Amino acid sequence: MKKVTGLALALFIPALCFQTALAQEDKAALVPLPSLDDFSRGEDGWSFGLGLGVEYESAYEGSDEFGFEAQPAGAVQWRSGDNIFYFAGEALGWRGLRDDKWLLEATLGFDEGREESDSDEGHLDGLGTTDEGVELVLQARRAFDADWRYWLDGRVVAGENGSLGIFGVGRRFGERTDGSGSEFSVVAVFHDSDLANEQFGVNSMQAAASGLDETYLSGGFRSIGAHYNYRNYINDNWQIFGEVLYERYSSDITDSPVARNDYEAEVGIGFIYVF
Repeated sequence: MKKVTGLALALFIPALCFQTALAQEDKAALVPLPSLDDFSRGEDGWSFGLGLGVEYESAYEGSDEFGFEAQPAGAVQWRSGDNIFYFAGEALGWRGLRDDKWLLEATLGFDEGREESDSDEGHLDGLGTTDEGVELVLQARRAFDADWRYWLDGRVVAGENGSLGIFGVGRRFGERTDGSGSEFSVVAVFHDSDLANEQFGVNSMQAAASGLDETYLSGGFRSIGAHYNYRNYINDNWQIFGEVLYERYSSDITDSPVARNDYEAEVGIGFIYVF
């Protein structure tokens, strides 16, 4: 979920694909939000998209090191009316539209955890490895109208390593209903003490091994974030997508010796072929 270059990306991509998007037949997505994969072309049954993205992002939570990483993109989906069931990478989920204004979603996935080697400069040495864990994501979005021009968003992420709560508001740009266009959202993020200490805490053993001060955090407000998403069709089968994410940490996190930056950021771009 990474710097100012993302703003240039956000301005450049729409110009690149403007003409090709006009030629794409406007087939209604389940919800016309560019942040959501929907390869169904408005029809029931199986659909499939496969692609690749490249992200420039923080090496780990609170890191001041950045690097490029390639990520697979796409999903296998099955649509039945106002419901889509999907498998995307390590995530298995369901998404459903109710009364044209409520989008409900449940996803079972994995938290990748953190390894000492995630820091090339050795800033995580002595902190050990946090294990990958199963997590359940429950989400509800409420549109102000059937066009999904503005919406409210609430998410709960519950996992083996702790829990997050995310609350936000978003705005969709563009007139098409096929999932192309762009959107911008602002969110407030809260975490419990388990997750706070998993990512930013330093226990007595870690302090002895790393030389960092022993640090324990309580749950509560984690950050304020902004997220920009873009998606467009190059032709009948190819999609281009991009995103820019910025998360500003609270003072409790920035006081932790694990956090070497007061923010996390990400810029990504990629392509998907829709079969």
